[in-house]
Amino acid sequence: MKTLTVGLGARAYEIHIGSGLLARLSDYLQPFLKRQRVLVVSDTTVSGLYRASVEKSLCAAGLEVGWVEVPAGEASKSYACFAQVCDQALAFGMERSDVIVALGGGVVGDLAGYVAASLLRGLDFVQVPTSLLAQVDSSVGGKTGINSPHGKNLIGAFHQPKAVVIDIDLLNTLSDRELRAGFAEVIKYGLIDQPDFYDWLEANFGRVLDRDPEALTQAIYRSCQAKAETVAADETEKGRRALLNLGHTFAHALEAEAGYDGRLLHGEAVAIGMVMAHDLSARLGLISDQDVARVQGFIAKTGLPTSPAFPSNSAPSVPRMILHMRKDKKASAGQMTFILSRALGQAFQSRDVPLDTLTQTLIAAGCPSD
Repeated sequence: MKTLTVGLGARAYEIHIGSGLLARLSDYLQPFLKRQRVLVVSDTTVSGLYRASVEKSLCAAGLEVGWVEVPAGEASKSYACFAQVCDQALAFGMERSDVIVALGGGVVGDLAGYVAASLLRGLDFVQVPTSLLAQVDSSVGGKTGINSPHGKNLIGAFHQPKAVVIDIDLLNTLSDRELRAGFAEVIKYGLIDQPDFYDWLEANFGRVLDRDPEALTQAIYRSCQAKAETVAADETEKGRRALLNLGHTFAHALEAEAGYDGRLLHGEAVAIGMVMAHDLSARLGLISDQDVARVQGFIAKTGLPTSPAFPSNSAPSVPRMILHMRKDKKASAGQMTFILSRALGQAFQSRDVPLDTLTQTLIAAGCPSD
C-alpha cells in the first residue's frame, strides 16, 4: 500500500492507495469515530456491487450502519437528491460525532461531501472512490457540491475529508468507458506541469487501461501526489489550484449542453476540452500545431473523444457555448477563465483571450457560428 498526505496543517489527511482496502474499511474509519455509527452514501450501481459485503464488514467490526442510495449518474448532483440524502441522514439520527462515508464515483463524492459540509453545520466524512476519475481527482481536495440548471458545480463548499481510501480492486467492475473517462484526468496532470509523467503515460497507457495493477497504482499515485501538493499550496483555488481546471471551461459548457444525461461523461468532456485548450493556445501563438497534434493524437489513441459528437442539428452554437463559459464559477467580472499552455507541461491561467480567437477554436470543434 502507498500512502500520501495532503498537508493542510491541523486538517491534514491521508490518501491510502492499494489492493483489498475495502475489506478493511473499518480500520480507516475508527480514528474518526466518536461513537460506532456511520452513514454510507452510495448510488444504485455501486450499492448493487458492494453493499452486502461493506455492511457485513462494518457490522462485524461493531459499527451501526445507515445506507442511502441515489440514482447512478450526474443527474443525482441535484437539489432534490441533496435534500433526499439530508433528510434520510437526519431520519437515521446522525449527530455531529458521526461520520459519512462516500462510496462511489465523483457524483457520490461531491454530493455526499456537500451533505457532510451542510448537515448539522458540518460532519466528518471519508471518501471511498470507486471510479478512476474519483480516485485520481474528485475525491482529493475538498471540493463538494451539486449542479444547477445554470451550470455545473455552482452550489457547493470546500470541505476536506478526513481520509481517502483508494482500493484499486474496485476498478475491476468499472466499465471500459468509465475507466477511459477517468484516464482523461490522469492525462491532465501530465499536461499541467509534469511532462515526464506525460511521457510515461504515452508509453504505458495500454497497461493502465488494461488494468495492470502496477501501472494503475503508479498512475493513481502520481496523480494524487500532484493533486495533494496543489491543494496544500492553494486549498481554495486562489491561484495555482486553478490549473487543475485545464480543459474544464470548455468541458463544463459541453456538459451543460448535453444536459448531464449520460451522453457525455465528465472525463470525456475534459478530454475534448483539453484538445480545445491546446488548439486555442496554438491560435494565440503559444504552442505549435505539432504540440496540438500530439495531444489530440494521444487522446484519440486512448479511445477518448477529441471533439463534440452532438447531432448536426443540435450542436451547441458559439454564442451558447460562450454564454455557458461566462457563467462558469471561475469567471470573474464576466471574463472567462482559461487554462492555456506555453508548452506541453507548462500550463498557465489567462483571462486575456480575444473573442474572435476563441470563436475560431469553437468553430473548429464543430460549433456553428450562430
